[in-house]
Amino acid sequence: MGKNFEYTTLAHRYTARFPVLTYIGTQANFWIIANTLLVVIVHLHWLIIIRSYKIPVDVSFGSMLLIGVILGVLYGVVLGLVGYYLDKEFPRNQGLGKVIVFKTLTSLGVLILMLMLLRYVFFDPLFSLFEISAPALSDESWPLVFFLLGVYYFFMTLVISFVNQVNKKYGPGILIPLLLGRYRQPREEDRIFMFMDLKSSTTTAEQLGHLKYSSFIRDCFSDINEVLYPFRAQVYQYVGDEIVVTWPEKEGIKNHFCIEFFFACKRQFESRAAYYITSYGFLPEFKAGAHTGTVTTVEIGEYKRDIAHHGDTLNTASRIQSVCNDYHKTFLVSRYLLDKVGMNSNLKTEELGMILLKGKTEKVGLVSVEWIEKA
Repeated sequence: MGKNFEYTTLAHRYTARFPVLTYIGTQANFWIIANTLLVVIVHLHWLIIIRSYKIPVDVSFGSMLLIGVILGVLYGVVLGLVGYYLDKEFPRNQGLGKVIVFKTLTSLGVLILMLMLLRYVFFDPLFSLFEISAPALSDESWPLVFFLLGVYYFFMTLVISFVNQVNKKYGPGILIPLLLGRYRQPREEDRIFMFMDLKSSTTTAEQLGHLKYSSFIRDCFSDINEVLYPFRAQVYQYVGDEIVVTWPEKEGIKNHFCIEFFFACKRQFESRAAYYITSYGFLPEFKAGAHTGTVTTVEIGEYKRDIAHHGDTLNTASRIQSVCNDYHKTFLVSRYLLDKVGMNSNLKTEELGMILLKGKTEKVGLVSVEWIEKA
């Protein structure tokens, strides 16, 4: 569990601090690997032809590999930058199909441009710069090279798109442990869970109607997602108008991330007040409950796989959130969690005492938390 935890945690930390570099790095590393594979395949095929027909040609594997790596870096950086800013700037209400088509056309345009530059500008200079012999390619063979690279890159683009979708579903640092089967058997983790539920959801749904209410929830969750990385939070589940957020315990208590996250979401909503007022007539308000403890993490399902957390910690966090209305509070946390997080000059707390939550046999200490911004 330790190595898996460290890898996932480091991936989240790096993504939070350097989102652009993370996105570009993923693309560049993938295309370096993809180009290396292509060079190996082409080189072996070339050797088969040479030895079968006794052709006296000296094939430089090193030169081909070097060019492949250089092109992989260039292609990865360009596509990484384009993809990252498209994800950030593309309108949220655009369909996934439109986004995929636009990205595909963009990738195709970048590929054609790079192939043209390779053919007419960089081919000879690249080989002469490193003083290596360039493979002889006639004018008649270049269209075949274009076609080969075009087909290969098209299918590799589908693979990297799959990788990006998996990263979006599970979050940074999960794919490799998932492929290695680290979650096939239950593993214990110390985690913080926060259940955030939309206040007055029934009244809001009646006021907006089902279709507009769904758009409202979509926009709320999109804004919450904007706050995830800076506070190293991970989305565990979306359930109706509720979102469940989690942290590895050490990450969540650091710098009061698991506490300030909730108030950062409120600030995010307020920063888009004009949009919400114009579109829906009011700002979203959420209530939340948070708790920490040991859970088991395991990969579940065959037809629809997911990574699930099990344990009393989740049930307690959910029950804490459910009593917010009873005490007319917006954000409640367990005393156990607050003791681990520690106090901060920005925190204003109110003890609610030991409360017997529904379904629990032992009382849980609850604390109401507010965040006071310093002038």
